[in-house]
Amino acid sequence: MTKIECILRPGKLENVKDALNEYGIHGMTVTQVIGCGLQKGRTEVYRGAEYSINLLPKIKLEMVIPDKNVSEVIRIITDTARTGEIGDGKIFTYKVDNAIRIRTGETGDEAI
Repeated sequence: MTKIECILRPGKLENVKDALNEYGIHGMTVTQVIGCGLQKGRTEVYRGAEYSINLLPKIKLEMVIPDKNVSEVIRIITDTARTGEIGDGKIFTYKVDNAIRIRTGETGDEAI
């Protein structure tokens, strides 16, 4: 099993979620986060004063999937979330030793 963690533009969440649902991935965790990378924030003017906003709103999407689906899920996320501009986000993958469904006690791929 592999955990996929994505940092995305907030406006891309629905498109990515719909594409993953269509592929058959239904379990995911979505968190609103703030952060910065190459985009380095932006400058805004408020009441005549200029402010640097270096932490931008992003979406963190997490899911654990069977290893056989990893490359296809990464392709779906990349194709759906890409705008071609700085700030599109990042995808991280982690190996997962086990998963346990608390309600039934199922383990491994059956638990996800």
